[in-house]
Amino acid sequence: MTANFEIRSVESDSATEIYISATPGQAVSLHDQAREIFSGIRDTLHSKEAYILQERVFSTLPATDTIRQARSEAYGELDDGVAPSFLVAAEGSSGPIAGVQVHAISTNNKPEVVSLDQTGCGRILRTPGCTILTLSGISAPHAGSNTEQARIMMEKGESVLKQFGADFLSVPRTWMWLKDILSWYDNFNKVRNDFFTERGLIGDGTRQSMPASTGIGLGPDNGGHCAMDLVAVLEPADCTEYLQVTGKQHCALNYGSAFSRASKSIMPAGQTVFVSGTASIDAGGATTHIGDAAGQINATIENVRAVLAEMQASEKDLVYVIAYCKTIEVEQLFNSIKGGLNWPWITVICDICRPDLLFEIEAAAMP
Repeated sequence: MTANFEIRSVESDSATEIYISATPGQAVSLHDQAREIFSGIRDTLHSKEAYILQERVFSTLPATDTIRQARSEAYGELDDGVAPSFLVAAEGSSGPIAGVQVHAISTNNKPEVVSLDQTGCGRILRTPGCTILTLSGISAPHAGSNTEQARIMMEKGESVLKQFGADFLSVPRTWMWLKDILSWYDNFNKVRNDFFTERGLIGDGTRQSMPASTGIGLGPDNGGHCAMDLVAVLEPADCTEYLQVTGKQHCALNYGSAFSRASKSIMPAGQTVFVSGTASIDAGGATTHIGDAAGQINATIENVRAVLAEMQASEKDLVYVIAYCKTIEVEQLFNSIKGGLNWPWITVICDICRPDLLFEIEAAAMP
């Protein structure tokens, strides 16, 4: 097998959480790449008696049909009807597939499928003392303009949370997948800011309970302008800690973006630190190392390390890391730099949220 698998797991008395970062090998066909990846994920899950909680596929748009078929063939009964988030990237050095990232769980209780509009959109898992909900690919591709789609996407996510007596105050982590991000990121931020203000997450008298988040230039494969993934912790209540300021970076809300630098929450196998999409941005919110990809890469890595330190986590606690590179040239440079880091990488080529940003990292760690 030529595919590469980084598997990180953390165990508690009641559950084992497993993170799989799978990337394709070289010099095989697209179908063989996909078959190897999903067969490897299947075998890992079977060996650990584990079930999928959340799954993401990063690939080019023309590759998605082949990938769906290979996934279906490999998973068999593992497929509970909840589709992964299929996220459209540019082709990188590994070919049409950048990678597949899976968060799975081994516990006495099997995750239950959660539905929206009669379609599986996520899972709820109840373990002793901890209940979590994951949603994947929430979108409204037929709702009109990009901002209208964003608003309805947020409302759809909220409607599922309400099914379980929860709201966005229960959400430590979101992912905002934004097609053509550079053309409307400011407008997206206004939609999110307004939504969070109306819901009491931000604004006067609030705790600024903004989820950690990634907002990145990857659209959903359904043609919509945006899609959202999230993780909510329904039990224990109010267990999330939010980090607004760290190292060289101040609160992102100061420059109009409603997310925390990181959050830390109780998960089935222990505490998880969710590191937001992090880039080469200074305390005043300005891009640094403009035009210098190596400078941005190194600054971003240092900013991630600062977040981990602030949240009492270390690099060895990382369970997955995704690097977003603006071009294949940035990816090639990054590949020459990342060798000294034993981090579980997937590398994806796409636009970052500003024209002058070349690189971004998101991660999770389980101290």
